[in-house]
Amino acid sequence: MRRMAGWRWPLALLCLLFCSGLTGAWAQERVVDVATRGVKQRFLLNEVKDARAVVVLFTGGDGGLRIGDDGSLGQGRGNFLVRSRQLFADQGYSVAVIDAPSDRQQRPFLAGFRQTAEHTDDVRQVMQWLRQNLKQPVWLIGTSRGTQSVAAIAVRLAGTPDSPDGIVLTSSILQGNDASRPLPAMALETLSVPVLVVHHEQDACRYCLYSDLPALMDKLKPLPVKALQTWRGGQDRGDPCEAFAYHGYNGLEKDVISGITHWIRNPTP
Repeated sequence: MRRMAGWRWPLALLCLLFCSGLTGAWAQERVVDVATRGVKQRFLLNEVKDARAVVVLFTGGDGGLRIGDDGSLGQGRGNFLVRSRQLFADQGYSVAVIDAPSDRQQRPFLAGFRQTAEHTDDVRQVMQWLRQNLKQPVWLIGTSRGTQSVAAIAVRLAGTPDSPDGIVLTSSILQGNDASRPLPAMALETLSVPVLVVHHEQDACRYCLYSDLPALMDKLKPLPVKALQTWRGGQDRGDPCEAFAYHGYNGLEKDVISGITHWIRNPTP
């Protein structure tokens, strides 16, 4: 599936969205702590009535949001998925924004931890809590380094009752090393859940170049349901691996989230 857009948000609307995240004034959200491994796994929850599913969002970078007891974010407010979280709710989805666990609330946060069994167990407990309390299907959505969390968790839980109902990979990590395996090096061919890949054709982050995307799509070929959505345009500001470059779909947020949520509603190859 291919989508291309050059739609831009009015500056005032972008300011409203971003500034509301800065103040922590997301009135619908509440903080939830789930016990796991003897520590706490915290996330922000926006529960939508009669939601089609709950999407669990994984930020990129070091993965640390430092969510306060009042729901404020200590960092990571500008991340593509974090700043766009209300758009998922507007499309009829409950939203959980996941932080690093309580034993990793200092740097390096999730760096070096995303592909571990402990991280999978933390997220498994969160998914169990969401299914028990919201009674909704659970999808995992990651961006940039967050795709390493989502893909590794999905692979570890493949074929088990705890597996997510589907995953979405945006701005996937396509290059790496043994210490930080890129997605094409993971056993994604073992998955049986729907997988959506979203990528910006002009992404200039060296770990996420569009020219490297075929290696990921080849890994997904055996899957019964998978799709690709690609984008062009928007705004490109700052470091090419950061959230307000093409890498973070700057200026395309509403269209990209709409494309994701419509596919989750009806996952087709």
